[in-house]
Amino acid sequence: MSKKIQMGIFLLSAILISGCSNDAQSNDQNNQHMMNQNNNEGNHHMMGDSAMDNGHMSHDDVVRLEDSTGENELYIPPLLTSETTEGTEYIVKAQKGKVNIFEGVTTETLGYNGDLLGPVLQFKKGETVKIKTINELEEETTFHWHGLEVSGEADGGPHKTLSPGEEALIEFEVTQEAATLWFHPHPEGKTSEQVYKGLAGLIYIEDSNSDKLEIPKEYGKNDIPLVFQDRIFDEQGQLDYKAVMNEDGTIGDTLLVNGTVNPELTVGKEQVRLRLLNGSNARNFTFKLNTGESFVQIATDGGFLNDPVTLNEVTLTPSERAEIIIDFSQLNSTDDLSLINEDGSILLPFDVSNQEVDRTQTLGQLNDFAVTEEEKNMPVTKNIELFGMMDHVTINGKKFDSKRIDFTQKQGVTEIWEIYNRKDMMGGMIHPFHIHGTQFKILSRNGIEPEENERGWKDSIAVHPGEKVKIAVQFKHKGVYMFHCHILEHEDNGMMGQIEVK
Repeated sequence: MSKKIQMGIFLLSAILISGCSNDAQSNDQNNQHMMNQNNNEGNHHMMGDSAMDNGHMSHDDVVRLEDSTGENELYIPPLLTSETTEGTEYIVKAQKGKVNIFEGVTTETLGYNGDLLGPVLQFKKGETVKIKTINELEEETTFHWHGLEVSGEADGGPHKTLSPGEEALIEFEVTQEAATLWFHPHPEGKTSEQVYKGLAGLIYIEDSNSDKLEIPKEYGKNDIPLVFQDRIFDEQGQLDYKAVMNEDGTIGDTLLVNGTVNPELTVGKEQVRLRLLNGSNARNFTFKLNTGESFVQIATDGGFLNDPVTLNEVTLTPSERAEIIIDFSQLNSTDDLSLINEDGSILLPFDVSNQEVDRTQTLGQLNDFAVTEEEKNMPVTKNIELFGMMDHVTINGKKFDSKRIDFTQKQGVTEIWEIYNRKDMMGGMIHPFHIHGTQFKILSRNGIEPEENERGWKDSIAVHPGEKVKIAVQFKHKGVYMFHCHILEHEDNGMMGQIEVK
């Protein structure tokens, strides 16, 4: 009997023994409070201290990534050029591609406006942006703008599929502050495979605040986009997703950074800003320096922190972003410095140029983000229970149904959501929880104020087994939006719900 079938039988038995949750009432009028748990259970934070943080669960072996040899210079994606002189109209195409990821081997991939991954879109707060989206694939897809505060019509969820050869035009005003966001497909049941094969790209939003801040801003020089993804290549160097797919999240042994295998980043003797995206299907990354030295984090998913936070490591679950600054000004080309994972695997070696660069910035206050006293004292009005593993995953005891609205909320009104990750008999696993169309504030983890580097705008949050997280959520726009686990296989297996904002 295969390991996958054995695991499924064991899980089903575990669920029956532990007792499935009663179908939680999902509408606002009948929203039921989940079972009480000790508030100290599962208390974790972004500076992860368990094996789950580096892998993706507590009850499965984690595949160690192969060390980057640093033999290939890191690819820097281009900034997407506007179709007009005003700089606010763009074309984004999903297409098939072929790439020489490994020397002498052609790998079939997917990409946006190219063979693998996509360009970086750069918007300015206050602009009205138009994007023509074109599907040149042989299957349906959508264009989801992850972290962007737009209407449900423009969000690109599973209701907004484009058939092969079809195109659509979306238009929106950029109303949020400077941030690093991203875009990827979101067709129901197909997201994981399309992302795995290469559909992902970054979005930069800038505003008057980011313009005046003394931080690294020279794209590709000291402001570096970094998309981290783990993959499995077969003997022919292909991404055969169906052959390696794991219902609990597909974990690879080969790291790609911006689509580059064995990457190295050349930097000057200056402060360098790294915009980190965990673009993996399921793997968590804990980013550290091999020397044990510290760096500073300046931003979360949706914008700048109030002040730089000095850290020795930062953990990102799938879809989360962080902006960090590393100071290379005192290093030389002979110094051995790399970004590593928690298990010591080398993710990105740095090659420090001996050329002096007169660009050292003094990092001061970055933002005026705050959680208000009113938000702290508001009652919980939305309860979310995450439960299960493999294809037995649910939210509030239910699988996704595109015809069912699980919650409603009024436009512009803040509500408090409590997300509870209910343990199973095997201990449970981290679920990265994402809400479309909004940026939220973390109020508490098991009643405790979040760590300093989580005190900023977020659209995704790691919820640990047994943990309850309270967040303050407000939608600027109307429409139907998804909320779901961002382990992509869990999302495809129905760990997703819908909220209608009226």
